[in-house]
Amino acid sequence: MSRRKRQSFAGGSAEDDVNLTPMLDVVFILLIFFIVTAQFIKVPGIPIVRPEVDNKASVKPLAILIAINKESEIYIDKKLVSPEEVGFTIKQMREDNPRGEVVVQADVDSSAETLVDVMETINRIDGATAINISAKIE
Repeated sequence: MSRRKRQSFAGGSAEDDVNLTPMLDVVFILLIFFIVTAQFIKVPGIPIVRPEVDNKASVKPLAILIAINKESEIYIDKKLVSPEEVGFTIKQMREDNPRGEVVVQADVDSSAETLVDVMETINRIDGATAINISAKIE
């Protein structure tokens, strides 16, 4: 009985309620758009203590990331890779990301010989690619 009184005072019916379905559709479309266009930050998967430098050049986040830890072990895409497999792994990653820049993160205590070997391997595979060395900016 009280419902009838409320409806008659308001002058409308249950059909006059606000329909939220179109608004939810728009929200879901925006959510999908932001998920698809987001760029995700790649991490090496191992702790790296990078050397400090003065320049502030940055690299696009869609890069091929190579990490060398303090034991001079090479990690590509969070997987331990032997020095002989570096070239093959980079060729595979080049197929997925042909325009990505190569970034090498070498620990301060890692062997310079390992870093040079990785850089020479990258140069042999793709000589036109600039090799970026990641460092901590202070």
